[in-house]
Amino acid sequence: METHSFAMTFDFPAFLVLASVVTGGIWLLDALLFAPRRRSKAAASMQPDGTYSAYKEPVLVEYARSFFPVIFAVLILRSFIVEPFRIPSNSMMPTLLTGDFILVNKFSYGLRLPVLNAKVVDIGEPQRGDVVVFKFPLDPKTDYIKRVIGLPGDEVSYRNKTVSVNGESMPQLPIGDYTGVGSGQEMTGARQALESLDGVKHVMLTRPAAPDFPFGCRVLAGGPVTVPNGHYFVMGDNRDNSNDSRCWGFVPEENLVGKAFAIWMHWDGRRDGLPIAWSRLGDGIE
Repeated sequence: METHSFAMTFDFPAFLVLASVVTGGIWLLDALLFAPRRRSKAAASMQPDGTYSAYKEPVLVEYARSFFPVIFAVLILRSFIVEPFRIPSNSMMPTLLTGDFILVNKFSYGLRLPVLNAKVVDIGEPQRGDVVVFKFPLDPKTDYIKRVIGLPGDEVSYRNKTVSVNGESMPQLPIGDYTGVGSGQEMTGARQALESLDGVKHVMLTRPAAPDFPFGCRVLAGGPVTVPNGHYFVMGDNRDNSNDSRCWGFVPEENLVGKAFAIWMHWDGRRDGLPIAWSRLGDGIE
């Protein structure tokens, strides 16, 4: 069973904020205090022939002025527009494969301040069937990716590989066995089915012999659960190889990072031949 979807050991957003503050602060301080003095000294050194001594900009200021626009642009892009992630596990197969590099829309569910994670603009809310990235409730330093199954107020149950929401079973259309490649070879032979979540259709994988609630996952084992206000119930598309809401409960709204929308690269060292799957580049995520 997969243990996580993304591992985050380095706080990159905090680094970007700090780097922006330091480089921008150095540039601003120099522009307000020291640059005028250098210009005044240069003007005072003017010779009768109209030439004057040049006062070179300090190296530290030169680097700060050069790097600040780039760092700040990356901070804005990554915090408010789009953020890249890499898929390291099979929990979302066959929608996402190990080695997929994906793009996540950061403003789908509102704009949040980096590091503080406080929402400043409320734009939208997750819909059933969305593939979302979120901070793992039991370890917020780790990012997970799953599919939204239950919205606030929904009653969710899971029996015999079938999801039910508010007493209605989500339709499934069997489409044959799955053949995996590379890191996904372990899922060869799993059953594929086209599931519809309020009209959002996607392919899911199951193994009929596997229990519905493996490895101590007991959130749903006692019967239907009601999703609390401000929370979401999520599951992986690889239903019998996913550590999700069946095991640890609900995702708070404030843990949402964004909506996954595209694959921009696939690199899997376990694939035969070239590790790049060219056919996946540019694929949308449904």
